Amino acid sequence: MTFSRFVPPRRTLMGPGPSDISPRVLQALAQPTIGHLDPLFIGMMDEVKALLQYAFQTENPFTIAVSAPGSAGMETCFVNLVEPGDTVVVCRNGVFGDRMRENVERLGATAIMVDDDWGKAVDPEKVEAALKAHPEASILAFVHAETSTGVMSDAETLAALARQYDCLTIVDTVTSLVGVPLKVDEWQLDAVYSGSQKCLSCVPGLSPVTLSQKAIDKIQKRGSSVQSWFLDQSLVLGYWSGNGKRSYHHTAPVNSLYALHESLVMVHEEGLEKTWQRHRDMHELLKAGLNNLGIEFLVDESVRLPQLNAVAIPDGVDDAAVRSQLLNEFNLEIGAGLGALAGKAWRIGLMGHAAKRENVSLCLGALEDVLR
Repeated sequence: MTFSRFVPPRRTLMGPGPSDISPRVLQALAQPTIGHLDPLFIGMMDEVKALLQYAFQTENPFTIAVSAPGSAGMETCFVNLVEPGDTVVVCRNGVFGDRMRENVERLGATAIMVDDDWGKAVDPEKVEAALKAHPEASILAFVHAETSTGVMSDAETLAALARQYDCLTIVDTVTSLVGVPLKVDEWQLDAVYSGSQKCLSCVPGLSPVTLSQKAIDKIQKRGSSVQSWFLDQSLVLGYWSGNGKRSYHHTAPVNSLYALHESLVMVHEEGLEKTWQRHRDMHELLKAGLNNLGIEFLVDESVRLPQLNAVAIPDGVDDAAVRSQLLNEFNLEIGAGLGALAGKAWRIGLMGHAAKRENVSLCLGALEDVLR
């Protein structure tokens, strides 16, 4: 057996993630590696922290990038805030709400499920009923932007309900960060996690996380050890302290953090409001073109994510064959349906660097050609 360099083709990534990466971010990734405790790298980490605070719209001192993908960001929030015997109200309207349930149960806690149909937003009335019925609950967990369905739930309203019933919030913003308005401080969200590979258009493998002071207080008052050593944030406080020094915890993914820094700089240069509007504008272009092709959206416009478009596969169309043809003939990737939507839906991403006119035109033209 012989081996040679792996040189991937240049794809256009318009699935549910990872998203297209800007040449600027790829160039940053290729910069010389320096030590993760090098003073220059520490200075860059401080900038990453400040830029993440801007992206999350928070002043939380504990705002970091966990050295692992978004799923580890999810586990970071759950293993630190949930203890055995706790009760957590979990909203489930897609795949990722169910993953929250799994985290709760694996930690020896009780998950009280609030279910909504796939393609629907979380119903605040159902949430309030669950909170009333379970005064012992200490946490409300929900997905802001459900990647499996393209639905956005009302994080501000759900967080207000959590405060009313004396609960902290754990919030999945993996697909929402930078793509739609997300205001951690204004909405008073407590434990919020995201991923680097969605609207930030960075390489996969990092999970931005921000924790409120209330969340930090709960972690510091735990009666039991955090289940995971690596994800125990009490051990990481000194690593992302931002005081010019770093205690050693683990070897940070140096080059990946270069890339995240560059992607966040680009967000800051464009401005959050303009970034949100760009995603909305490109969604409107895509929507008009899909309507002309007779392709219908699965999600009501009032709760539809502009950056993750779930559409119904037309009758008689072979899902896998179409996606294969798009990939092989047009170097274009779109996503398949997950779970209950497998074989019934496509998920078309317009995330970060991919949210631009030429990508919309390519996608619409390729779909028209293949479906014809």
